[in-house]
Amino acid sequence: MLAIAGVDLSALTDWMDRHGLGSGPIELAGSLGGGSQNILVRFGRAGGEYVLRRPPLHQRDNSSETMRREARLLKSLEGTKVPHPRLIAACSDDAVLGAAFYLMEPVEGFNPVSGLPPLHAGSAEVQHRMGLALVEAIAELGSLDFEALGLGDFGKPEGFLERQVPRWRTQLESYTRFENWPGPETLGDVGRVGDWLEAHRPTSFRPGVMHGDYHLANVMYRNDSPELAAVVDWELATIGDPLVDLGWLLATWPERGDEESTVKVQPWIGFPSANELIGHYASRTGRDLSGIGWYEVLACYKLGILLEGTHARASAGQASGDVGDRLHARAVRLFERAGRLIA
Repeated sequence: MLAIAGVDLSALTDWMDRHGLGSGPIELAGSLGGGSQNILVRFGRAGGEYVLRRPPLHQRDNSSETMRREARLLKSLEGTKVPHPRLIAACSDDAVLGAAFYLMEPVEGFNPVSGLPPLHAGSAEVQHRMGLALVEAIAELGSLDFEALGLGDFGKPEGFLERQVPRWRTQLESYTRFENWPGPETLGDVGRVGDWLEAHRPTSFRPGVMHGDYHLANVMYRNDSPELAAVVDWELATIGDPLVDLGWLLATWPERGDEESTVKVQPWIGFPSANELIGHYASRTGRDLSGIGWYEVLACYKLGILLEGTHARASAGQASGDVGDRLHARAVRLFERAGRLIA
């Protein structure tokens, strides 16, 4: 049986046996790419197809709890109009594979950051629809009745915006525990961005489900159309202000000729402008978007700090050095973008 780091296939087979998930040997197991953090393994068993998702080998303190939350959310989304991978089963017991994990159905589609098929690469009309579909998914997500979905305790919307800057300041400070990390000074004027956010924070919002890391690299499109096949990577999902997702999308949105974008899709011939995304979101939700600039700055701040975490772990030998350097460079560009937005 093929060895895969972080996934003991014999232990997985025994666990699946106990839960009635197929029979016989695991076949054609192979690692999936697409991210620098969690482990994804696609495999077959008794004619069924599965994708396993578990935390990375170098886990954070809350890695297993994050995996349990992801599985819970995916289960809650079943039957909604939000495109997502269908949950098959989840294991909350760390003892089976060394961390909590879950099994989901494979998503048939592609990630646009990894390359566009001919249908999507050659049509401005198709690309325009891809952008609108992207907005529609978070518009639908943020409009869900999270209480009715059983997610009333999935987050704490009270004081959500007030907690943002202090939480992420603390997150950045926590990286000092990683040996050889050069410190926050290499990111730019982090303090000024945080102070501006505190001074201009919106006073109210309408709570909803939010993805927490929404951009082109975290979705998959259908191979045969411009529609979304699934939104993926739900590890930062919570109940909060859904406009954070829109701000996150805007902060990472590549415009034509933009060489500083956090995500890149080529060719870029028909995708909507950022203003079109805002207008489409407004038409689908009826939310007040007059303060959307604040959310874009917040996204730059949070995403920059989040990406820097991989750089800090890489400095201590706990993540790929190449990936750490690449994400650090993106974090620096995000803080530069935040500075331009503030100015």
